[in-house]
Amino acid sequence: MAEVRLKKLTKRWGDVVGVDNQSLQIKDKEFLVLLGPSGCGKTTTMRMIAGLENPSSGEVWIGDRMVNDDLPKDRDVAMVFQNYGLYPHMTIFDNIAYPLKVRGTPKNEIAPRVKRAAEKVELTPFLERKPKALSGGQRQRVALARAIVRTPKVFLMDEPLSNLDAKLRVTMRSELKHLSKQLQVTTVYVTHDQIEAMTLADRVAVMKHGVIQQLGTPDEIYNDPVNLFVAAFIGSPTMNLITGSVSNGMFVTTGGKDLVQIRAPDQSAAVLGVRADDIAIHDPGEGSIDVTIYAFENTGDSSLLTVQWGKQRVIARGDRHLRKDQDDIVGITLNPNHLYLFEPQSGARIKT
Repeated sequence: MAEVRLKKLTKRWGDVVGVDNQSLQIKDKEFLVLLGPSGCGKTTTMRMIAGLENPSSGEVWIGDRMVNDDLPKDRDVAMVFQNYGLYPHMTIFDNIAYPLKVRGTPKNEIAPRVKRAAEKVELTPFLERKPKALSGGQRQRVALARAIVRTPKVFLMDEPLSNLDAKLRVTMRSELKHLSKQLQVTTVYVTHDQIEAMTLADRVAVMKHGVIQQLGTPDEIYNDPVNLFVAAFIGSPTMNLITGSVSNGMFVTTGGKDLVQIRAPDQSAAVLGVRADDIAIHDPGEGSIDVTIYAFENTGDSSLLTVQWGKQRVIARGDRHLRKDQDDIVGITLNPNHLYLFEPQSGARIKT
């Protein structure tokens, strides 16, 4: 096992910057998720760790060795890709055994190791089948078994669940979580799915334009976002972001007259952040902000109300038994202990 350290890592293609002077320490046995939209640099970062891309500058360390000049096969990392990468003409046994054969593992060691890896991902009954006879989830488990059979220093996983349907992704997330706790191997996992990041990670690195915006535990990323980008990217539904200003300890919405008390210095322009779970829904009346329902959604386990607040729309989460109609008037109140304030130009958090 080993920690991974990136020191001032940069990747450029001419004038295009994929990763911009990033430093990051991934702890031994940690499950770290690189999270962000397409083009943010997360996959490029992983490929530089694997040796599939050469850094323009900076260093990649695995354990106590700088590996910039090492070939991918010499870095002792195992990769799992979104497209599985299985050999269709080989049995599942031979697919899992392939990395061992390539590395010259003694023949008498291969079968026991393949069987142990297959057991961990519940593939033992399928070892004599070909990939085409397996479901998508089973094929993804083959790819995982092929990675773990070598017991590498580092796992690198590039959006391994993105080709699965929604139900199977939920199942595979729990399997991955369980497997990572069993194996205790340093893991770097790339995804654009913030639900995957929140449920799998020990820590999350949220990336934008090749730069890590925030690094922290899922709780820290969700409950203490450092800027507008992180606040808007994390959460389902995402955080409500309401434009306005702050005067004498009160936030007033743009184009509106409703006031929200907030402990913050005066701001001629500000963005108020509040999550749907921190907006209470009740009957209209004194002490509440009265709003019109723009859309009502019953999600089964809860209800989502999109309401028109002045010139802006806000989403509030209600009880699963709540039933309302479009154009109904309701009252909302914001939890004063869970409000966020941001500077609209830079996006930086204004501490309250």
